[in-house]
Amino acid sequence: MSYKYISFNEFGGPEVLRVETEERLPEPNQDEVRIKVQATSINFTDTLIRRGIYPDVKKKPPITPGYDMVGVVDKLGATVTDFKLGQKVAELTVIGAYSEYIVLPAKQLVAVPENVNSAEAVSMILSYVTAYQMLTRSVKLKEGSKILIHGAGGAVGSALLQIGSILKLKMYGTASVNQHDILKELGCKPIDYKSEDFVQVVTDLEPNGLDAVFDPFGGDHFKRSIKTLDKKGKLVAFGAYNAKTKMDLIKSFLRVQIWNFTPWMPSTNFYSIGSWHKKHHDWFESDLKKLFKLLSEKKLKPLVSKTIKLEDAKEAHELIEKRGLKGKLIIQMEN
Repeated sequence: MSYKYISFNEFGGPEVLRVETEERLPEPNQDEVRIKVQATSINFTDTLIRRGIYPDVKKKPPITPGYDMVGVVDKLGATVTDFKLGQKVAELTVIGAYSEYIVLPAKQLVAVPENVNSAEAVSMILSYVTAYQMLTRSVKLKEGSKILIHGAGGAVGSALLQIGSILKLKMYGTASVNQHDILKELGCKPIDYKSEDFVQVVTDLEPNGLDAVFDPFGGDHFKRSIKTLDKKGKLVAFGAYNAKTKMDLIKSFLRVQIWNFTPWMPSTNFYSIGSWHKKHHDWFESDLKKLFKLLSEKKLKPLVSKTIKLEDAKEAHELIEKRGLKGKLIIQMEN
């Protein structure tokens, strides 16, 4: 039996993505599970991997992208007893999920409640776990804590807003004007990043400074974010969207690390779900299960911008690099 997947043989723009066909399904080893993928999300991180500048992926092409997936168990390895055929499971794959079938170690998988939609469930894995861990593990916030979220209309931004609302935080968010209504619905004071100086707006409204800022942009943007913080506040950096090269990413990471050892400045932290997933898989599993529970109870509602076919991955990468999406972009398999 054949299956399709997306691959690229060289680093580059969206045009390097190709639809490939494998004539035989992959076979699991004794401690692995073969999964028929139902949904995977397309993330900005995927574009960094495709360009060859994402530091957590050392593999050389050919590479199949795909940072997360939800699917059903299709075949069990000989020693696997924790799952059953047809059961819905999830995992943070980092690469490999743009595929109709994938084989993964059973110990890495997290069970998904059967009553949740796969497109919504896959939104929990990267975006919502990132948001949840930043709000509850990277920084300790309490009811009424004041925070600023950059890119608040995006996938992680909207997750931060929804979870922040549950935690009863006072929230400010930068976004384009066409996203402001969504921010207001989620209890956030919107700031137009194109026409307003967010440092000035926040300073005027919160002269004593904020408790935390969540910034995915990198470079000098981090410097401006720190200006909005109370002396005991914290900058949580979780990306470098403005990076053009791998060195730009490394510089942003090092800048945050150095600032954290500067006693006269607010504290800083660079959050990477990939590295946390490796070091603290128990945290990942625990946090994802909590999020699945909130999703099944309809206390969370992922903002799914668009669902597409696997064959449209190239166009999806072009779209996500324009940064105009409201929420998640999801590949739904037709298998």
